[in-house]
Amino acid sequence: MANVYESILAGLTEAVEDAKSEEKKLKRRVVTIEPVKNYSAKEVHKIRKETGLSQKLFAGYMGVSVKTVEAWEAGTNKPSGAASRILSMMELDEKLTETFPFVKL
Repeated sequence: MANVYESILAGLTEAVEDAKSEEKKLKRRVVTIEPVKNYSAKEVHKIRKETGLSQKLFAGYMGVSVKTVEAWEAGTNKPSGAASRILSMMELDEKLTETFPFVKL
């Protein structure tokens, strides 16, 4: 346990010293995250049709109820959060449901 503590303390000390110094020696990496896309009813319907899944199977794949998919496609509700991310992934990769087959046909 002492080794873990010493390793963490050494890393923190190094980070503080680097932050205070004029010449930065530690590697820095900028990470940006794309904003979550808002999907219209037509877009959700189009993505579902492109997967070839019924509303029931699509709901199972997305981890939501059939009523939720119906509401998305009717424009009553909109997908958000993780559901929007999965829809974005489906747009980028038409074979996503085959690559990650959570629903068996």
